[in-house]
Amino acid sequence: MARQRARSRSGSTAAAASGSEWGSRRLLVILTAASVVAVLLVVGLVRATYLAVTGVGDDTPAEDLTFTVVTDPATGDVVRGAAYRDEVAAAPMLTVNDQAMFPAQVAREEPAGFEIPIGEAPGPAQIQSGFPHTPEGAVGQLAQIDLAVLQAMSLPTAHEVYQSWALPGGIGADRWWITQSVAAFLSSTSMGEVMDAGTWVEAEPAAALIKGVDGPDWVVACVLFKVTATYRQEAQIAFGHCERMQWVGGRWMIAPGLPPAPAPSTWPGTDLANQAGWRPWISTHPAKSGTGR
Repeated sequence: MARQRARSRSGSTAAAASGSEWGSRRLLVILTAASVVAVLLVVGLVRATYLAVTGVGDDTPAEDLTFTVVTDPATGDVVRGAAYRDEVAAAPMLTVNDQAMFPAQVAREEPAGFEIPIGEAPGPAQIQSGFPHTPEGAVGQLAQIDLAVLQAMSLPTAHEVYQSWALPGGIGADRWWITQSVAAFLSSTSMGEVMDAGTWVEAEPAAALIKGVDGPDWVVACVLFKVTATYRQEAQIAFGHCERMQWVGGRWMIAPGLPPAPAPSTWPGTDLANQAGWRPWISTHPAKSGTGR
C-alpha cells in the first residue's frame, strides 16, 4: 500500500480560499486567452468544479493528516467509522495549476493499469449498474453516474441522477458539483436547462484512483475523464472527480457527508497525473476484479 504525506492540511477553509483564488485570477486568464467557443464551453466545466468546491466546505480547522492512495483495495476490511471517513475524504490531494488539465506530452513510463469492471445490469435513471461489491466496482459505478450527467448536459437529468444515486445526508442535487458543472456549462453559452442541438460533450474515463477505503462497504473513488466539448470547434480538458461511495441495497451509491477534496485534473498519462496517483483505466469483466463480498 503506497502512502502519500499531506503535511499541511488547513481544512475546508483553505480549500475554499484556494478555489476563490482560482476563480478570481486563473479563470480570468483562461477566459481572456480563449479564442474559440469550444474552449469557453470546456472552461465552463472547469469553473464549476472550483466554484462547487468553495461552496460546500465549512470553517472547521483540521489536523495534519496522512492520507492513503490504496493500491491493494482488497485489504480494506477494517471499519474505522465516521471520523476516519471524514478525514480520508477531506485530505488534500496533489495541487496542480490550471494548465495541467489541458492536453500535454505523456510521460515516458506508464504506471500499471487499473482494472475497472464493466457493469452488467441496468440501474435507476437509465444508468448502467451491476458493478461488483469491490472498490473497483465503486469506481466503475461513479464513472457511469458522471458520464450520464456530463454527456447529457441537462439540469433535469443532473437532478434525477443525484436523487436516484445519492443517499440521504449529502449536499443535495443543487449543490452537487456535477450539477454545478452542468449549470456553468449551459450558462457560458446562454443555453437553457438543456444543451442545445449542435453542441455535444463526450466524456471518457481515462484513469482511476482509490483514495481510501473503510471496510468493504465504503470507498472514496476517483475518476479522471477526458472531456471533449464541440460547438463549431472542438476542445479538450481533463476532469477529475472523487466521491464517497457506499454499498447499499446491492449497488454502489454516493455516500452521505461533504464531498471529498478536489481531485487533481491532470491530463492523463503525464508526469503530473502519475505523481497524483492516477493509473490508466482498463475495462475488464467483473470476474477479473474480484467477487462480491
